[in-house]
Amino acid sequence: MDKIILRNQDIPDIGDIGVYERNGGYAALKKAITEMTPDAVTDAVKASGLKGRGGAGFPTGLKWSFLPKGVFPRYLVVNADESEPGTFKDREIMEKNPHQFIEGVIISAYAIQCNHAFIYIRGEYPVAARILEQAIETARARGYAGKNVLGTDYNLEITVHRGAGAYICGEETALLDSLEGKLGMPRVKPPFPAVVGLYGKPTVINNVETLANIPPIIEKGADWYKSVGTEKSTGPKVFCVSGHVNRPGNYEAPLGSITLRDLIFGKEYAQGVRGGKNVKGILTAGASAPMLTAQHLDTKLDYEAIAAAGSILGSASIIVLDEDTDIPWAAQKMIEFFKHESCGKCTPCREGTYWLLTLLQRVNEGKASRQDIEMLPIVTSQMYGRTLCPLGDFATSPVTGTLKWFKNEYEAKVKANGAH
Repeated sequence: MDKIILRNQDIPDIGDIGVYERNGGYAALKKAITEMTPDAVTDAVKASGLKGRGGAGFPTGLKWSFLPKGVFPRYLVVNADESEPGTFKDREIMEKNPHQFIEGVIISAYAIQCNHAFIYIRGEYPVAARILEQAIETARARGYAGKNVLGTDYNLEITVHRGAGAYICGEETALLDSLEGKLGMPRVKPPFPAVVGLYGKPTVINNVETLANIPPIIEKGADWYKSVGTEKSTGPKVFCVSGHVNRPGNYEAPLGSITLRDLIFGKEYAQGVRGGKNVKGILTAGASAPMLTAQHLDTKLDYEAIAAAGSILGSASIIVLDEDTDIPWAAQKMIEFFKHESCGKCTPCREGTYWLLTLLQRVNEGKASRQDIEMLPIVTSQMYGRTLCPLGDFATSPVTGTLKWFKNEYEAKVKANGAH
């Protein structure tokens, strides 16, 4: 089927506003603004079943409906702080097809009756930031943004705000604090951003890929959108594939229509493992997902199937590890990342990542005892579900996932050390 999100792969120069308009661009915005009420737009997105594509998978329209009635101003904040290892889908959308994303921002802002939207973009994406700023100005010149959108009394300002390289600012409340000029650290919830968000006002926070789905939903309808994907996981999904594969990249497919095997070995996708080697481990949501193995290759790529297999789909950053990968070493590298990116605000994450890294270093240096291996799940149990934000939970995944399937590799390093 034709691409819905990654249209740039089918249509040359879709990032040019003229080309975008000639291929149906901004028609959905015209429909939403001139033919639909804000509540009707929200209802259409609700009916479509669109789930957030940033990682949590929460129903988008439902999130919009949580805003308290009659409280203004309210804000739309776009989480473009794409920092999960192995994730690069939002970057392609922003760099290659910015107007579909911007159209989605404007429609969504109209739906929640917001007059100022903020795009919080990863600091390491300077090219994408410049492209977005230029595209927003072009859209403004066409009457799609700014004052009196398309001649109506609806006004919308869009601000691109660059982050400063902190993974924690991908967490929605840390992002809000950073956007307000504070240190990027998670807030205690409740209150939730829908009630007390940016500048203490009701706020919706959505991911880039999520909002790129909005124009086709409004243009073609919720029933059409639900015909793509599965009953519970509707629509298309962009899968980022990296690691030991022949053709890393972003690949779009309807949710539930392909398996991990299709994605990794399919000719139209990643085209197999480098050197003809076997798959050993698969991370389905970057470092944040518990590792799966070659026995899971026939798992369908949708939220429910991946969860049933014991992991999460998240932002769908698929990292493939081949048969030569030293699994305890890979776990250590992921824990080093989480320890470095932990903001340190809550004790279980701050101390837990330190002790996980200390134990894994002992394992990989050949200095660990069997008690050290047994201590790893004890530390993760003191972290999971006890932290202010999901980073602490995610930081346990490299350990719990690898111990579940590859404990023998940990034990082999202990035996080689002669420790008991």
